[in-house]
Amino acid sequence: MINADVANLYCVYNTINLIEQQYDQPISIKAIEAVSNYSYRNIQRIFKYSCGETIGAYQQRLRVENAYKLILYTKESLTTIALKVGFANLASFSKAFKQHFGISPKLAKSGKAQLFSTTNIIPVKAEGTLKPEIVYLPPVKVYYKSTFIQYTNHEIELLWSNFVKHSFPLRETEYFGIIADEPLIRDELACKYDACASQPAADQKLPSKIIMGGRYAQFLHKGKYDTLDGTYQKIYAGWILDCGLEFSQNPIIERYIKHVDNTEREEEQLTAILLPLK
Repeated sequence: MINADVANLYCVYNTINLIEQQYDQPISIKAIEAVSNYSYRNIQRIFKYSCGETIGAYQQRLRVENAYKLILYTKESLTTIALKVGFANLASFSKAFKQHFGISPKLAKSGKAQLFSTTNIIPVKAEGTLKPEIVYLPPVKVYYKSTFIQYTNHEIELLWSNFVKHSFPLRETEYFGIIADEPLIRDELACKYDACASQPAADQKLPSKIIMGGRYAQFLHKGKYDTLDGTYQKIYAGWILDCGLEFSQNPIIERYIKHVDNTEREEEQLTAILLPLK
């Protein structure tokens, strides 16, 4: 029998998934009640308590933050971006964007190079710039737990130490981390992070979803997880500004190829950083 805490967890995950998949279109109360198995009033309360914001605020945030990603990583016009993320017109988009970020979309678009240079990312010399492999990765079903945390080594390690306590098959399981929020535009806020496993846990039924399925720029990081920031610095401060590629608004994925369960030394750990491409 599923206890109340697990039931609440499932209803929140299911609601989050629905909003993430359909943030760019109207979501009916009936659809939210159907996916959560709660009345709209109750799921609003549970969602606000669990995630720190209302369902409507979360959907609006996804719209403007995904719009910001498109501004950063594509050449599309502001009108096209506004319509793509679910706004009726450029005026309503501009108003919501400015309320959220404190600047207009036009200013964000004209000043995106400055944004990259003022995010505490240290510029690197050309010889230190990484070059990725462009890969196509098939869809993978994963079982996961989500949390809203500051993207720091300590909090990520704490999440994973609890997650791997579940009974996953040792040899067959691949592990992924999904960074749902763009750190460049949510530097001061908690990010949504998913700890994922490719196999179901034997001791508890975890929520599942499909990830990947598309083109990615794949960077390889070798060594301890607490040195990942250095690799991200080389990506964002060096390669990404001049690569000429267009990125999708899908989340960044970390694929943990060699980790504590299949390698003895931290220095041998291998992590693929996957940036989604159009």
